[in-house]
Amino acid sequence: MFIHNFNLDEKVFIVAELSANHCQDLNLAKETIYAMKESGADAVKLQTYTPDTITINCDNEYFQIKHGTLWDGQTLYQLYKKAYTPWEWHFELKELADKLGLVFFSAPFDKTAVDFLEKVGTSAYKIASSEIVDLPLIEYTAKKNKPMIISTGIATLGEIEEAVNTCKKAGNDQIILLKCTSAYPTPIEEANLKTIPNMIETFNCYVGLSDHTKGIVAPVVAVSLGAKLIEKHFILDKNLDSPDKEFSLDPKEFKQMVDAVRDAEKALGKVFYGTTEHSKPSRLGKRSLFVVKDIKKGETFTEENVKSIRPGYGLEPKYLSQILGKRARKDIKKGTPLSWDLID
Repeated sequence: MFIHNFNLDEKVFIVAELSANHCQDLNLAKETIYAMKESGADAVKLQTYTPDTITINCDNEYFQIKHGTLWDGQTLYQLYKKAYTPWEWHFELKELADKLGLVFFSAPFDKTAVDFLEKVGTSAYKIASSEIVDLPLIEYTAKKNKPMIISTGIATLGEIEEAVNTCKKAGNDQIILLKCTSAYPTPIEEANLKTIPNMIETFNCYVGLSDHTKGIVAPVVAVSLGAKLIEKHFILDKNLDSPDKEFSLDPKEFKQMVDAVRDAEKALGKVFYGTTEHSKPSRLGKRSLFVVKDIKKGETFTEENVKSIRPGYGLEPKYLSQILGKRARKDIKKGTPLSWDLID
């Protein structure tokens, strides 16, 4: 599968999430995207909503944040007003991403955002975890026939199945499911990365990880389990007053994650048995049969004068039982690797 010009079958797609880490400053947003590129990201991802397209300005108990999160003490509207990315920025940020060779895409939260992103020219669409149950939005978005990256943080198995089927019914099978835990930050013990291979088997599609843990262990482990996409929040400086800073990586940390993921890809390699180019010298370190005492012509081979030792220049030890009791064809000095031409 391709996202823009990126082939997911060739290497893991590493996405830097801007989210609210621009702090409502366009120049800071641009500086952050430059840093994403320098840190090894393949893509920059935005979120496309306004406070009024994602919720309403209401302060009754239903809209109060008070469940032990980072954002307690404010309403949903207040949070989203602080966190949203101004829509007029999208064109400039897309132009910058194109200039830097970064894939640009976003998460729409309603149909107006989808229509707007079509004008901007997004390469894919991300469906956020809380929107996975909004099947009309998924259907509308899927009909744009671009890759659908669907986060599953709060979804049941049945809800994931409904989302996938909705995409397919809309004629779009370019689906990437993201294992996600919707806790901010996510305790490492709640990452449950063993779900990744199960999702691959269950839904027969590409699977990645949208990660909210504080470190880089989860993304590396996810790659070893088959993840083809890693999404992580990116912040230029953790001293910034951003609502997402607690689960974002700074440029140095993100670069460490990218390097670790790329090393994990190399380590996975392919199914292979035998000797690699660099392990050939070690092959000679295997055990083999050597003459360990001087032997005269006609003398019998015994367990006293022939042994299995390192290095591996002689006959394989499995032939020892066939050799014992036979006679030497000529004089053999101690330290000679045993070969068939020395045996009568």
